Amino acid sequence: MNKELIIRSNSSAVDFALLKDGKLIELNKEVEDNKFSVGDIFFAKVRKSVSGLNASFVNVGHEKDGFLHYHDLGPKLPSLLKFIKQVSTGKTKDYLLKNFKFEAEIEKTGKVSDSINSNQHILVQVVKEPISTKGPRISSELSLAGRYMVLVPFSDRISISQKIEDREEKNRLKRLVQSIRPKNFGVIVRTVAQDKKVAELDADLQQLLTRWKKMCASLSKINKYPTKVLSEINRSSSILRDIFDDSFTGIHVDDNGLLEEVQDYIETIAPKKKDIVKLHSNSLPIFEKFGVERQIKTAFGKTVSMQKGAYLVIEHTEALHVIDVNSGNRSNKAKSQEETAMEVNMISATEIARQLRLRDMGGIIVVDFIDLTSSENRRKLFEHLRDEMSTDRTKHKILPPSKFGLIQITRQRVRPEMKIKTKEPNPNVNGEVEAPIVLLDKISADLIKIVKDAKHRKKKIQLHVHPFIAAYLNQGIFSIRMQWWFEHKKKVTIVPRDAYQYLHYRFCDEKNKGIRVQ
Repeated sequence: MNKELIIRSNSSAVDFALLKDGKLIELNKEVEDNKFSVGDIFFAKVRKSVSGLNASFVNVGHEKDGFLHYHDLGPKLPSLLKFIKQVSTGKTKDYLLKNFKFEAEIEKTGKVSDSINSNQHILVQVVKEPISTKGPRISSELSLAGRYMVLVPFSDRISISQKIEDREEKNRLKRLVQSIRPKNFGVIVRTVAQDKKVAELDADLQQLLTRWKKMCASLSKINKYPTKVLSEINRSSSILRDIFDDSFTGIHVDDNGLLEEVQDYIETIAPKKKDIVKLHSNSLPIFEKFGVERQIKTAFGKTVSMQKGAYLVIEHTEALHVIDVNSGNRSNKAKSQEETAMEVNMISATEIARQLRLRDMGGIIVVDFIDLTSSENRRKLFEHLRDEMSTDRTKHKILPPSKFGLIQITRQRVRPEMKIKTKEPNPNVNGEVEAPIVLLDKISADLIKIVKDAKHRKKKIQLHVHPFIAAYLNQGIFSIRMQWWFEHKKKVTIVPRDAYQYLHYRFCDEKNKGIRVQ
């Protein structure tokens, strides 16, 4: 398995495309003026508390106040408030909490109005970016994420990632972290820490403690509220921190500044892999060179085509996504209806796991798979979907198929869903049509089916299309039509048809009789 990260820079944003064996599985965008990223910490002021919601609204500088629920205050809130007061007034510089005396914890079922007051200063962290008309979701349980661990101030707990299944490895990591962890700081050990040496873990921990001390030192100098006191590291480094592993074979960047930034970070976390970071200097844009643009066009529409004629229809509402699985016009006489349904469902489960990551879909997702009569097949489908989603870093839960054959998924939503417009203006009339690249993929898929069908092998093939498409297929010495000939050893005659609409096409034989695609 090869992984490549393609980073495209422009004037207002940086795009990150993660490829797995050449297939796009994740797409991220860093906008330069994004002031509210998950992980950012603000020194803010409480605006008001609402007893009916048992929550407070906090001014963090967004047009909509941040939402701070009682359960997000954290049991150590009194200790945090005491620490903030001492540090901001300059009474203490004990940033590592060596001599700090903890206060009693707040009750699990208390009221927010008994814990914080209006106009009170408080440190809060963004846990969910502003989505739609809602302001950011915030918490006063602070944490600082590193490559191998997450540092949790005002805690003594050590937690190990559930994805590390080996009990001996869990115990080893717990012993190592216990030996290097400073008092009054908890640690969550991440999955990538598996098999790492104590020196690597300690270096990561010291880096996090340095960030914490710098943040604390800045509190006494603040004279306006709200103020961001700690930013999540830049997007390129944070993405690499979360996804980078030994299977990466290439990181391609089209900007010199980003190149140095990524090289510096890779040298810090994996010095032996520094050489895989390369500058893209080709005249062809980086996303087109690596086939990302094509995959974006074909993956972000309402309808997503898959192999063997199957396709997904994805519908969105405010908090609910519905995915319908269709077998298309596919037929296979050699198999029973149950086997065909199972095959399409398994293909769809793999694509659905990819789509959830690619679009960063969150909330409730309901998938309507093709009905299966066998309970054994339903179990296999559920396990396959669960396995395909096991690499998804976002917290999620999958329920077994219901009596109606529906599978429900909940997936944490911490930032707005990735939405990309894939339709383009129609050159013939007003309105929009699918991108031409999507049309070409459909034509190529149909051609493959025709040349593989024994009853069409000896026939001459004509392709009737709109004149614009015909010109594109015939363009250049090594045209798409010529590529088809090399690939299938079959001559395809392109016939321009003025009467055809932009997306209309038809395969015919030498007698102009339509060829039906199975």
